[in-house]
Amino acid sequence: MNESRIATYRAQLIDALSALDRSDARGASGQKTVELDQQAVGRLSRMDALQNQAMAKATGARRAAQRTRILAALARIDEDEFGLCEDCGEDIPTGRLDLDPCVTKCVSCASG
Repeated sequence: MNESRIATYRAQLIDALSALDRSDARGASGQKTVELDQQAVGRLSRMDALQNQAMAKATGARRAAQRTRILAALARIDEDEFGLCEDCGEDIPTGRLDLDPCVTKCVSCASG
């Protein structure tokens, strides 16, 4: 794979990492502890708040998993292993990497 294409993937990965950081900053308030003051909020409103908190935590966990995948892809770029299947060692098609630069397996190994 040529250096230009790798630089493009690196830029995409760094942009995705920045987007995750911005999302984390916006989502932090939704993960705070829910106050259970029965005088201030009705029972259904508290249930809604707890559900929203759970959804915010799940979204945060998904962002953390994606961050791990992005950092691993950037590490593979630094180690000159980017674009190689972790199972068979063959090149991962650029079309597959264009869809998701974090993939670690070629189509054959991923489907097998």
